Order: sequence, then structure tokens, then C-alpha cells
Amino acid sequence: MTDRVLVFDGVCVLCSHWVSFVLRHDRHRLYKFAAMQTATGRELLSRHGLDPDDPKSFLLLESGRGYMDTDAIIRVLNSFGGRWRVLAMMVRVLPRFLRDASYRFIARNRYKLFGRHDLCVVPSEQTADRFLS
Repeated sequence: MTDRVLVFDGVCVLCSHWVSFVLRHDRHRLYKFAAMQTATGRELLSRHGLDPDDPKSFLLLESGRGYMDTDAIIRVLNSFGGRWRVLAMMVRVLPRFLRDASYRFIARNRYKLFGRHDLCVVPSEQTADRFLS
């Protein structure tokens, strides 16, 4: 398996936009992706203490360690460098309990706020090698 994997909700519109954002800005192709609806995604969520049927966060695996909530977002943004690293530092300044509470509110209400797809996002030919099944 790859060193960095993002496990995301493949039917969540917001989560799909996050994956598109990462694909656009991950110039070094550091990240692979696994939808939580896949066998790989479910297994990775379970292994890191998240319920695959109702995860409260997306999961970032990096060098075998799991990161969730805003810690995961900060790590991803930091890896892009430049202005994204500055944004990550600005987010990190906020107390974790505040930023994670905000994140969890959005995560719990993601379908109501942003909608959901009927099917998991299908990667393009250019990005298919970045998705784990």
C-alpha cells in the first residue's frame, strides 16, 4: 500500500469536492484515495476506530498512522506548500476543540448541507491509478 491514503465518503458531495481539490493541488502525487464504500476503505476505517457505516471523519493514513478531523486537513494542506501551508498554520492557531467541533458538525450534517450522489464518484482515466478498491 502507499504511504499516504485518504479514506473519504464516496457519495458525499462535499467529500467528493475535497478529493477533487486534493487531486488538483497534489502536484507530487503523494496521496491515494479509498472510498469508505469499498472493501479497502471499510477495512482502513475499522482498523483506525471509525465505524465504516457512519464515520465521523475522513481518515488520513500517513506512514501507518491515522489522522482525523482538522488534524488530517492541516496535514494535507501543509503537504501542498506555499499559500496552503500558510492556511494550515492559520487553522492550527485555533484551539483544537473549536476547530474539531466545527468539523464534526459539518461532517454529521454533510448530506443535508451539501447533498449526496447516488453512486460513488468514478475517477477519470487520468486519476484512476490513485484510487484503491
